[in-house]
Amino acid sequence: MNPKKEYITLDHGSGGIATHQLISRLFLPEFKNDWLAPLDDSAVFELNGLRVAFTTDSYTVKPIFFPGGDIGSLCIHGTVNDLAVMGARPLYLSAGLIVEEGFPLDDLQTIAASMSAAAAEAGVSIVTGDTKVVSRGQADGVFINTAGLGTIPEGVKVSGALAEPGDDVLVSGPMGDHGTAVLLTREGLVFDSPIRSDSAPLNGLVAAILEVSKNIHVFRDPTRGGLATTLNEIALASQVGIRLAEELIPVRPEVAAACELLGLDPLYVANEGRLIVIAPHSETAAILSAMQQHRYGVGATVIGTVTADHPGRVSMKTTIGGTRLVDMLVGEPLPRIC
Repeated sequence: MNPKKEYITLDHGSGGIATHQLISRLFLPEFKNDWLAPLDDSAVFELNGLRVAFTTDSYTVKPIFFPGGDIGSLCIHGTVNDLAVMGARPLYLSAGLIVEEGFPLDDLQTIAASMSAAAAEAGVSIVTGDTKVVSRGQADGVFINTAGLGTIPEGVKVSGALAEPGDDVLVSGPMGDHGTAVLLTREGLVFDSPIRSDSAPLNGLVAAILEVSKNIHVFRDPTRGGLATTLNEIALASQVGIRLAEELIPVRPEVAAACELLGLDPLYVANEGRLIVIAPHSETAAILSAMQQHRYGVGATVIGTVTADHPGRVSMKTTIGGTRLVDMLVGEPLPRIC
């Protein structure tokens, strides 16, 4: 390599600082427009009087099959969730598959069936797609790209840039399940208490919340970079501070133990079926009740507040009484996690 040139590294796919630098330095100057500029999980625009959300994502997870899911269900859940966190009702998806020569047809059938079942649960249709085959050794099995389209109900306006001081920060359940499950499977490690991915469609949970309150400022799913990176993105976009309480953040004991063994912090580990909600304190009781009554929000809890102090920063009161800054993810401890 030419030492004077810059090259793509795995860090650029982490969802952390390197990813944000890549987007801001390379892609935004070339692609910038009013729909892309907010850098939310979906673009939002008007079409024939309807507010529409549109998103796309690509999936390269390794291994392809893991406890709690596979690349097929994951690609549907991830795209549905990127629409749902904009308050949208997901409707239609596309699916593009890049398949390596020699990939077992039985496995491809399993993936297709998994996509079908996940789409049926989420109430969406896969209406268009494409398949390409590349030479052996060029795709590591199968990669999938999905795009999705949904409509946003009247009166709903959410964005990572709308958090306000005085808001509460809620999560729908324990952190770190997905990334930990994938990594343990990849490394061939087995725990006495099995760890399963949390991969799930969140549109039903979002709809249940919107039934009790449309006064929501932010929905977000903490995927690559985990809870810590996602909250940093929100703090920066909204120019607010976010203060967490470590003792309130739910992490399963087996996930905490696995992360300690692997040298990871659960706050930076990817989730694929968890929801962050930021809303005024006056709405919290109703939102929390609605979340806890839904199958994908049983473990919902308040983990912190939004403040006017230290805009763009996330801090956390630790269990021993101190306070530490919670920065955005640096590096890539978990490549190919989604």
